[in-house]
Amino acid sequence: MSSIQERARSLDAVTGQEGAPAVRLDGVRKAYGEVVAVDGVDLEIRAGEFFTMLGPSGSGKTTTLRLIAGFERPDEGGVELAGRDVTGTPPYAREVNTVFQDYALFPHMTVAENVAYGLRVKGVPRRERMRRVDEVLERMRLPGVGGRKPIQLSGGQRQRVALARALVNRPEVLLLDEPLGALDLKLRQQMQLFLKSLQQDLGITFVYVTHDQDEALTMSDRLAVFDHGRIEQIGAPAEVYERPANAFVAGFVGVSNEIERGGRWFAVRPEKIRMTDAGGTPARGSTAETGRIRDVVYAGMVTRFVVELDAGGELQVVRQNLETSSAEALDAKGRAVLLEWRPEHMLEIDNPGETEGER
Repeated sequence: MSSIQERARSLDAVTGQEGAPAVRLDGVRKAYGEVVAVDGVDLEIRAGEFFTMLGPSGSGKTTTLRLIAGFERPDEGGVELAGRDVTGTPPYAREVNTVFQDYALFPHMTVAENVAYGLRVKGVPRRERMRRVDEVLERMRLPGVGGRKPIQLSGGQRQRVALARALVNRPEVLLLDEPLGALDLKLRQQMQLFLKSLQQDLGITFVYVTHDQDEALTMSDRLAVFDHGRIEQIGAPAEVYERPANAFVAGFVGVSNEIERGGRWFAVRPEKIRMTDAGGTPARGSTAETGRIRDVVYAGMVTRFVVELDAGGELQVVRQNLETSSAEALDAKGRAVLLEWRPEHMLEIDNPGETEGER
């Protein structure tokens, strides 16, 4: 082997491999006693992407994030960052930083002191610390707040301070564990747009954990849907929503109707179903059912209808309120209707009644 090749291998061992995934998990397993939190997860997260781990409570997404951060060590499998094996590396020696839901700010420190804390621990000179703190606070749209205490800030401002503290260290990967969970709906929506814009501007890898489907669909380049410690599906938001891999994904990512036809099961999204008054003629080639509206939920932009089918069972239908008032929507309760949808909107799924062991 030439000296150039030897030097390249040496550099790869220290700094990671060029073109390698930002994060790679290989057969990672983590159990707490008899409870298996992460069950043989394989995952590659590309450099520079906004990747979301989505799932209900107890699905393994947060434990997976903690394995990446180094707060937990896997019982089996390995963790790589930029091609470098960090399975046994402590958190402080990994090129990642984590933002938590509760912000984890020091209440006795000012905003500037909170943001500068990691730099001070690393021994960065004071003048350089202050320059980088001012720079990151400006990027977080928080100019002039460095002298305040966290208690003097709003929830959204405290969240941005927590982001600033994580980003001031210039990590290769930023890990975010339900960071918007404590915010109200309007502020959460604003922060979703801010985070996505920030990630695109910085160009670093964001790994985001949430149980909120709308959040995952809004911000992610790709997402992984977790259940019982396993990944059920990985893909772009549109792919996961429009082509769910199984009944769990169809039901968890948005709302889905499950329909049986000849022993096979299909999912149909409520917004894909056309609802008209009973007595009409279905369009050629469409699937049709008749029924009666049992429940109506007016939700501002849309109205949700639950239709009890004449053939048994029920379907949910969603309509945009383009020209419909709340009174008109609610007055539809009890009305006989015709439901129809196109064949391409029926997505075959596994039997939702089967347990995992039966599949």
